[in-house]
This record gives sequence, structure tokens and C-alpha cells, in this order.
Amino acid sequence: MPRPGKLKQKPPHAFFLEALAPMNPEVRRMFSGFAVYLGDRIVCMLRDRQESPKDNGVWLVLSDGTSPSDPDLRQEFPSLRAIGLLGGKIRHWLLIPSDSPGFETEALHACDLLLHHDPRFGRIPQSRR
Repeated sequence: MPRPGKLKQKPPHAFFLEALAPMNPEVRRMFSGFAVYLGDRIVCMLRDRQESPKDNGVWLVLSDGTSPSDPDLRQEFPSLRAIGLLGGKIRHWLLIPSDSPGFETEALHACDLLLHHDPRFGRIPQSRR
């Protein structure tokens, strides 16, 4: 969970951070949401904004070796889609939309995979290399 006093605003989707608590996630403000890091890797961003609500939810960060069109990902996360705000320029970020019927189930599944160190998720950003 974020350290007290570190963030002025609370990240959305608190259940997601609670599920990742055993891994001591680091949460930082980023663009229009909150980036979630596990160690040096950014694994996702949590977003809930009135501007562009269609892009609200959990933005998963795929690893270098994971294709955004991976059929296994699409089967595990039926609502997974591209992020409109990124305009197709960044393909290794995909959205579990908060307005999908299975949002919490899919988001918690992502947490479970992260807790088990699934190699399909997370990247070390250039700023941390």
C-alpha cells in the first residue's frame, strides 16, 4: 500500500492494492492515474477519472516477450482491450475496463498472477534501469 503522506489522493480500486499487499507494491502518481510497481517493474496503472471514462480500470503492463494479441491473455481476460488514450502508440499496455461486468474478477485474477510472478507482466522502465 502507498506510504501515508506520500500521495495526496487515494488510488482507485483499493481492492486491487489490498490483494497485492503481500508484495509491498509501490504506488506513484502517473499521468491520469496511479502506477503500481513491484520492485523495479511497473506492472499496471489504476485509473478512475471523469475525463475519458472508457479508459478507467486497470491498465496492465505486458512484459517485453508478451504479445498483446496472445490468445491465452484474451481467454483469461475476456474484457481486455487497447487503451484509447494511448492512441495505439503503446501496445504493451492493455485495459481491464472498470465498466465491464467481470471487472473485479479479472482484476483479482491479474493480482493472483502477479503474486505468482507471472512472466507475462511488468517492465523495468528506462528511468529505473
